[in-house]
Amino acid sequence: MAPQIGSTKKKTQPIAAFLQLFTWEEIRIHNGRGQGREQWLVIDRKVYDTSEFSKRHPGGSRVISHYAGQDATDAFVAFHNDKALVKKYLKSLVIGELAPDQPSSESNKKKSLLEDFRELRCAVEKMGLLKPNHIFFFLIFLHILILDAASWLIVWYFGISLVPFFVGIALFTIAQIQMSWFQHDLGHCSVFRKPKWNRLLQIVVINVLKGLPASWWNHLHNQHHAKPNCFRKDPDLNMHPLLFSLGKTLSVELGKKKKKFMPYNYQHKYFSLLAPAALVPFFQVSIFYFLIKRKKWLELLLIVSFNIRVCLMYIPLMGFNNFMVYYWLSRYLESTWFIWVSQMNHIPMDIDYDKNEDWVSTQLHATCNVNQSMFNDWFTGHLNFQIEHHLFPTMPRHNYWKAAPLVKALCGKHGIEYKSKTLLTAFVDILYSLKDSGEHWLEAYLHG
Repeated sequence: MAPQIGSTKKKTQPIAAFLQLFTWEEIRIHNGRGQGREQWLVIDRKVYDTSEFSKRHPGGSRVISHYAGQDATDAFVAFHNDKALVKKYLKSLVIGELAPDQPSSESNKKKSLLEDFRELRCAVEKMGLLKPNHIFFFLIFLHILILDAASWLIVWYFGISLVPFFVGIALFTIAQIQMSWFQHDLGHCSVFRKPKWNRLLQIVVINVLKGLPASWWNHLHNQHHAKPNCFRKDPDLNMHPLLFSLGKTLSVELGKKKKKFMPYNYQHKYFSLLAPAALVPFFQVSIFYFLIKRKKWLELLLIVSFNIRVCLMYIPLMGFNNFMVYYWLSRYLESTWFIWVSQMNHIPMDIDYDKNEDWVSTQLHATCNVNQSMFNDWFTGHLNFQIEHHLFPTMPRHNYWKAAPLVKALCGKHGIEYKSKTLLTAFVDILYSLKDSGEHWLEAYLHG
């Protein structure tokens, strides 16, 4: 480690004069896995020790640990709108900076691509594409409330004969999935400029109206955005290997180890039924485990109150047995909708261990788009613009289409494929990808 610079005798000298100088080799070993489990990361050439802070990080402890030993400059910029506020926390964490002879990021990262992307980021900010349209989000919220109320009013007014019963289920399902998309916006702080207002309304939407904890969602989803499709860092890949075998690398590895939890060579056939069916109990069990383990008592109270409220609203109208069918069928349909939309942009893309690529390559190799249309935008909560969403996670969704041509031009300049497909093709590609992964697993399992 390089010695301290500056003299300790002159107390009036700036703090920066006493910062130690580090090399990338020194930073790389502080990745949270070595002796002492220290976690260092780099932001704008400054070196920070986040070993203790990660435990109280508002965005979750693991999202920081995933960048331990790496440059996190672009991830830091992407996740934080109010950088002045965040930098107040960073002041106490800085322990040094990169030595003058060290590059600003690791040698495997594409310097010219990062430079062009940072220029694009500046252009996006100057164009006002990170500023939310409050009328747009008000109308989104209003249409959710109308759908949610209508699902109850239909049953209240028309009774539980076949048609109103299933119309009510359809409306309840649509309301719940649209709440998922809206709370997702709030979780990314893209509805209001101030994080606290996003957090507050997110609690109202996901905890009170939907029955899921905001802290649980943010803890998982922030990790997904930090390292998408990176096994052991992206929680969305946790279905591997218990239910599915994902990606060529992981499937071959699984096959060579002679592990078989499921008949993966048939996973493209059972995905449609098993994935949404497994997601419903997984969510229910994991949220209570998460809240109790982390002592999130207020959120636990809100989740319990949601379930009590829904029971009191519907059971008097239809009885307990009919309510069980109504509620859990709605949840299964919602889960099906959520699974297909959330996985159409990721499962067909590269799935591997973390290669510590630059921010742009990390996101582009793990995401693809679905063609724009009014229906696709509404049906997916604008997650058909997955590329733009991952590059600029705090960008309000109504601006994705404006950023898309700029991102596409950047990809063209640097020879990165910008994938966009029809909605049906995106769904079919999930099954093709699963079939391909299953075949890789079977070949390695039998002959590896």
